[in-house]
Amino acid sequence: MMILDDLVALPATKERLYLSVDRTTRWAKESITYHRFKQEIGVGVEQNIFAIIQGGTDKEFRKISAESLCEMDFDGFAIGGLSVGEENSLMYDTVEFTTPFMPTDKPRYLMGVGTPEDLVENIERGVDMFDCVMPTRNARNGTLFTSFGKVNIKAARYKKDPDPIDENCDCYTCRRYSRGYLCHLYRAKELTYFRLASIHNLHYYLTLMAEAREAILKGEFVKFKREFYAKRI
Repeated sequence: MMILDDLVALPATKERLYLSVDRTTRWAKESITYHRFKQEIGVGVEQNIFAIIQGGTDKEFRKISAESLCEMDFDGFAIGGLSVGEENSLMYDTVEFTTPFMPTDKPRYLMGVGTPEDLVENIERGVDMFDCVMPTRNARNGTLFTSFGKVNIKAARYKKDPDPIDENCDCYTCRRYSRGYLCHLYRAKELTYFRLASIHNLHYYLTLMAEAREAILKGEFVKFKREFYAKRI
């Protein structure tokens, strides 16, 4: 479960950021107090609750928010309020600044992010968990993610392509259907396309995260990241 937070569009004034952080902290206190009370009487004992760190790209407010929230007894902590229009470099810098204030023995969750590149970059900066509509939304719009970059399946070049979306992928879609068939389904507005494309994109994202986890456990994340970018066209 996520606490209710005050999400701010960027750019934002310091006054608005202060209000967001202050309000989010107050709501967090109310949330964790109520949740622990309910657990004491047997309600929600198997549920986890996460706080959401706010502060925009302002390091002063990120520090205030992170320190205030991480003092509380939450099961995990999220970084919110990013990927809302700021440049990627600003997002990466903000995450890199914020994660040292977060416990290392509880999940760190970056909300609403993002591209495969965003995942790899932010894993390197200490993030454990992500969520994003990108795999399924992009699938519906004809964009498929692969180990070598993105494929725009609606392009005419794929109309008679007999190859799978990604020869390195073992998802249900890649094992059974060609790019040409998927291109046809998309152009024909056949609903089966949306399911097959979503299966592939979700499989790609889950596989990417599993590979990153394995690389971390082996102490080979730097090598993993280097090879990730080397494969991309």
